[in-house]
Amino acid sequence: MKDFAQLIRKVDETNKTTAKIKALAEYFQQASDRDKLWAIALLSHRRPKRPVNTTLLRQWASELAGIDLWLFEESYYIVGDLAETIALLIKQESTSNSKSLTDYISLIIQLKELEDDAKKPIIQSCWQELDFYGRFVFNKLITGGFRIGISQKLMTKALSKATGIDDKILAHRIMGNWDPATDSFEDLILSPSENSNASLPYPFYLAYAIEDDIQNIGPPEDWTAEWKWDGIRGQLIKRQGDIFLWSRGEELVTEKYPEIEALVSFLPDGIVLDGEILAYKDNLPLDFQAMQKRIGRKSVGAKLLNDIPVIFMAYDILEHNGEDIRNSSFTKRRKVLETIVPKLNHSSLMLSPTIAFESWEALAKTRSTSRTRKVEGIMLKKKDSSYKQGRVKGDMWKWKIEPYTIDAVLTYATRGHGRRANLYTDYTFGLWEDGQLVTFAKAYSGLTDKEFQEVDRYVRQHTLERFGPVRMVEPKLVFELAFEGLANSKRHKSGVATRFPRIKRWRKDKTAEDANTLDDLKSML
Repeated sequence: MKDFAQLIRKVDETNKTTAKIKALAEYFQQASDRDKLWAIALLSHRRPKRPVNTTLLRQWASELAGIDLWLFEESYYIVGDLAETIALLIKQESTSNSKSLTDYISLIIQLKELEDDAKKPIIQSCWQELDFYGRFVFNKLITGGFRIGISQKLMTKALSKATGIDDKILAHRIMGNWDPATDSFEDLILSPSENSNASLPYPFYLAYAIEDDIQNIGPPEDWTAEWKWDGIRGQLIKRQGDIFLWSRGEELVTEKYPEIEALVSFLPDGIVLDGEILAYKDNLPLDFQAMQKRIGRKSVGAKLLNDIPVIFMAYDILEHNGEDIRNSSFTKRRKVLETIVPKLNHSSLMLSPTIAFESWEALAKTRSTSRTRKVEGIMLKKKDSSYKQGRVKGDMWKWKIEPYTIDAVLTYATRGHGRRANLYTDYTFGLWEDGQLVTFAKAYSGLTDKEFQEVDRYVRQHTLERFGPVRMVEPKLVFELAFEGLANSKRHKSGVATRFPRIKRWRKDKTAEDANTLDDLKSML
C-alpha cells in the first residue's frame, strides 16, 4: 500500500505527462502481480463497492481525531475533500505496517458484509497504521471516490513501457468484464488465451466538439457526414457463435436489450460493429428520456418492448471475418459495413445514413433541422482516417446543434470542491412563476475564475438564510444557462428536467425582473 500511495503522491505532484508515465512504469515494474492488477483495475475505473456511508466516516474520524463533529464539518468545508480532511486530521500511530494494496482492498470488500459496529474499529485501525498519503488513498477507496489525474490511455502507455507490449493491445485486453479478485496478471495482460478475447470490445474512438469555424477542419470533400444520434454508444460483437453488446462504460448489456440480442442468429461470425443503442419507433428516434426508461431495466416486459423498442444504429465496423480492420480507412470500413447491414434486413439493426453535402454552408443548413429529426447534430469523419482509441483531435468531430438557452436568477449557492473548496461555485437557479422564483436547474461550470470569485463575494455579502453548507442568496444576479434538452418531469418542482445545464454567460445587463418565466421554459418542450 505504501508503494501505491507514493505512486499517487508522485502523480499528484506533477502536471507533466512524461513524469506520470515514468512513475507508473516504475510501479508496474516493481509491484507484485496482484497489486499491479488492482492498480490497473483502479485506474480503469473498476473500484470495490463503497462499504460504509460518509456520515459514519465523518463521525468516526472526528471521534478518533478528538474533535467535535461540528469542527470536523467546518474543516471538511474548508478542505473540500473528505478523504483529504480525514487524512489531515488523523495521525499515524505505527510505522511497521507492511500490508499491500491487495490486502487493503480485500479488507474493503470484506467490510461490505459486516455490521457498522464491526466496521468502525477496523477502519479506525487502518487510519492509524497508514501515513498521510496511505490514509488519503484508503479513504478514496472506501468512499468510492477514487479519481486520480491519470487517464486510462496514460496508464496503458506506462504499462506498455513496463511490459514491452503495444499500448493498443493492452487497451484492448483490459476492456470488458474482468475481475481483479479472480483474474491474474499473467492471464489478463501477459498471455491471455484466445478464448478469453471472444467477448472483448475494442477501445472506443471519441470525438471532440467543433468550437471554431467549421472551415478550419479542411475542404468538405475530405469528410463524410452522419447524424449524431442521441442514444448510448455501444459495440455489437458476434464471435464464436455468441453475441455481446457493450456500452461505452464497459458494461455488458446484452440481456437488457433482447431485440438486439436476437441478432445472434443473423449476424455473421467474427464481426464487431460500432454504433448507437437507440430507442426507435415508427421510423424515428425517440427522446433520450424514453431511452432512460430502458437503461436501468434488467428485465423488460412486453409492454415496454412495444412502447420503447430499441435498435442498434451501426455507423462503423471494427472487425470483419475475425480480422481487426481498424487501420483501414473510414471509406473502406464504410463500404464493408454497407455490404453487411442492409442485406441482413433486420428491424433491430440499421445502417446510419450518410448526409450528402457540397459545402459547409449547405451542411450547416441541414444541421439546423436536427431537432425536428430528434438528433443532436452531425458527426464528421475524415474519409482516409483509421479508427483510433480514446479522444483524439483531427479525424472525427461532433458538430452539435446550438443548445437551448434561458435567462435565470441565482437563488442558492454551495461551496465547490477541490481547488474551489473555499468558493461558492455550485449554483441553483430559478425562473419566474406567479411572482415567485421556482427552482429548475443547477450548474457549476461556465464562468471564469475571476467571475467565480466575484459571485462568491456576492453570495457571502447577500446571504438571506443558511441550510448547512447551502446559502440562500438575495435573488438579483441573472445568468444565461445553456442545456442540451428538456423533458416533462414529475420529480422536479418546476415540472421540467433539463439535460446538461451549464452557465453560458453572466447577464450583468439584466435585472432579476428581466429573467425568463417557467412558461418560457415549457414553451421549448
